Parts: sequence; C-alpha cells; structure tokens
Amino acid sequence: MKHAYVFPGQGAQAVGMGKDLYENVPEAKALFEQANEILGFRITDIMFAGTDEELKQTKVTQPAVFLHSVVMAKALGVNPDAVAGHSLGEFSALVVAGALSFEDGLKLVSKRAMAMQAACEQQPGTMAAILGLEDAKVEEICASIDGVVVAANYNCPGQLVISGAVEAVDAACAKAKEAGARRALRLPVGGAFHSPLMEPAKQELEKAIEEAPFRTPTCPIYQNVDAKPYTDPAAIKANLIAQLTAPVRWTYIVKQMIADGVGEFTELGPGAVLQGLIKKVSGDVAVESKSTL
Repeated sequence: MKHAYVFPGQGAQAVGMGKDLYENVPEAKALFEQANEILGFRITDIMFAGTDEELKQTKVTQPAVFLHSVVMAKALGVNPDAVAGHSLGEFSALVVAGALSFEDGLKLVSKRAMAMQAACEQQPGTMAAILGLEDAKVEEICASIDGVVVAANYNCPGQLVISGAVEAVDAACAKAKEAGARRALRLPVGGAFHSPLMEPAKQELEKAIEEAPFRTPTCPIYQNVDAKPYTDPAAIKANLIAQLTAPVRWTYIVKQMIADGVGEFTELGPGAVLQGLIKKVSGDVAVESKSTL
C-alpha cells in the first residue's frame, strides 16, 4: 500500500504554528532562521506571536504555510510514495519530493504571494463556496453568468469553490441557491484566486518559475491542473505556471491517487482541512494530519 503526503494551502494558517518545532528541533530552528534571512523580515515573529490580521496578509500567509509544511516534513524525515498539495501546497510538495530546493521553493512562494497580492489590488475579486450541488451544475451556473466567474477549487464531492469578479460571484451564488444548493457563501479572501483575474500574477511568476532550477522528484507529484502524476521537470513547471488561473482539482487528485494504489494519506502543515476533504472523497483510506511532532 502506498503512502502519500499532502500539503495544505492558504487558509490553513493559525497563530502559533511551528513554534514547538522551532523550540524543540535544532534543524527546524535553522530552517526557520534561514527563511527569515531569505524573506528579509522575521516571519517567525508573526507566525509564533503575531495577530490573525498580520498572519492573514497574502505575502505572509503563503510563505508561513509553506514553511510550516516543509519544516514539519523535514523534522519527520518523510519518504513518500507520492505527494500533492492544494494550491500553494503544491510548492511544499515539490520541495519535500526534492524537485526544488528549500531556498528556491521559498523564493518562488514569496514571489507568488506578492504577485497575487498585486493582482488582487489591480482587479478586485472574491470567492464563494457552493455546497450541495453537483460539479457539473455549478459549472453550468458559472457559464450562464455575465462577467468573470469560474469553478476554482473542486474540494470534495458536493463542495466546489467559485472565483471571479464580485458581482458575478454574487449572481452565481444567488442562482446556486435557486438550484438547490445547501449553502452558497462568500469566503473571507483577498481576491479571485484560480480565475482569469490572476493572469497578471501568472505572467509575473512565469519567468521566475522558468528560471528556477527544478530537478526530477523522488516520487510522482499529482498536480492541481489535471490531477495527474508527474516526474518530468519541464511538465511540472508548465503545470505550476498554469495553476494560478486554473482550478484546483483536489477531488480528482485524491481519486487518482487511490486508483494508483495510495491507501494512506498524511497531511503535513497547519490545520486538518485536507484530512476532512479526503475522508469525504473516500471512507476507505487511512488519513491523518500532523501539525506538530
């Protein structure tokens, strides 16, 4: 039976994350301090003792979640048969699988966060969770709305997040409720992630990804854009670039991993969001989450 390690994305953060690792694991402390140096500010101060508001800034959140996941994996000495990450978590997965160095991964995540923040300011947008409708019905509703609104996160059966311009997302939520959605609610996010409104960020990140030294990972990475496993660095790069404006196909990643023989999943990083989603995709696999040693 194969064992996969999975990594959460933005939204999993919590004040205090990683503090125990910093205090008790010398290798972890060294990585955290290296990150402070690379980023040019003490992200550990915000992670361990900042406010929720400080931690919620995209430029802080993304490196913080990435850091916690990667440090946790290195502290445990994981050796996965497969990896995957939800949105930002794909970068954590690539570092843990050896496709990217810790330093290059953190630099790309920081650049991605800044680019996404700028895109949000340039073109305001939002996201909303639609619960209790089939994926195809939500896609149909999005296609019927004037303005930009698309399916963004296929999280688990009956839970799909949409993303786009504020008015278009609100209109899609209203239509979803009319169609029988159990809930259709706006999410407290800074912008329209995984939608065409992220095109400026995608263009900015593309050059950085192209120039970063990627290696063949030690195990397959199941990527967000099409839920398929990859080991070829050129394909991994192309998928990573496409990821910013394409949906996260998490439901299908989990299904594909299970079809390929994965029977155990371990979520590494703050919170246990992915653990819950995986259980909703399949009740037949072993799932755990680890945010501390």
